[in-house]
Amino acid sequence: MGALVAGWVFSGNYIFTGLFCLITILGQLEYYRMIMNTGVFPARRISVVGATSMFVTALFAPDLHQLCLPMWIATISEIATTFTGMFYLGYVPSFWVRIRTIGSAELMEPTRLFPVTLAMRTFLQQKFGFLVPKIISLTFPLTNGAVFIFWSWISLAFSDVGAYFVGRKYGKTKLGTISPAAGATSPNKSVEGVIGGCIASSLFSIAGAWAQKWPHFVLTGAIHGTILALLGLIGDLTASMLKRDAGLKDFGNLIPEHGGIMDRVDSFIWTAPYSFLVIKFIIPALKVASSASASASALASKLS
Repeated sequence: MGALVAGWVFSGNYIFTGLFCLITILGQLEYYRMIMNTGVFPARRISVVGATSMFVTALFAPDLHQLCLPMWIATISEIATTFTGMFYLGYVPSFWVRIRTIGSAELMEPTRLFPVTLAMRTFLQQKFGFLVPKIISLTFPLTNGAVFIFWSWISLAFSDVGAYFVGRKYGKTKLGTISPAAGATSPNKSVEGVIGGCIASSLFSIAGAWAQKWPHFVLTGAIHGTILALLGLIGDLTASMLKRDAGLKDFGNLIPEHGGIMDRVDSFIWTAPYSFLVIKFIIPALKVASSASASASALASKLS
């Protein structure tokens, strides 16, 4: 699965956007089926078309992305649920596509950044070269956005892993003691599990920050990883709240024993706009500040 996701992230803007759009549409349809279970019937076709337009706009005209407008329908409840679906499973996750198009990569050498992935590529091309001749390509140039997505998604995935194992072994303090709403939504989650998820996410984010040459990579990577884990938790709790309100256990049954698309990607939704701000504005600003500080220090040392 990891090799497939890596191949997808680095496959190019069109393949990345197309598959991302397909996954999101499937998630939208699951969301609307859940809403219909409550007796409300949103305009699903309008929402799917609107969400698709957001992805197309994010890819071909990113500066106009924020101008995407939903279409008008009849009742207040239908408007509310339709707009929520378009925003929640259209506009918000489409920021990942905007991230994918950002910049050219500034990286350490590939063998230090992708040792396992390069081995996977060699193996797959030897065994299944007729299937994956160019899909899993790590030849430069890559975009900063693709590399950022790669490390952020790894961090999010291991946030879930860390939260599960730490919570299972050491979880004693229920999350409900801090937030009654979170406890009511997901009673099995523990504070220790949340901390474990933040630590696991931070470790991989630090590695990603080093690979991407972020200023003060230990600090910036740890902060980024922690925020990713917390926003992922919010996404998970939001999805659980929606399912609980609709009286459903899972969003769908597309993935056997795992539910639907939404049950697998809920933690990746709310991290998208935050991640866009990080890679588009915060990290470039920190690099400028770090460069200015280094120049000032060099000048001061020459004058002294």
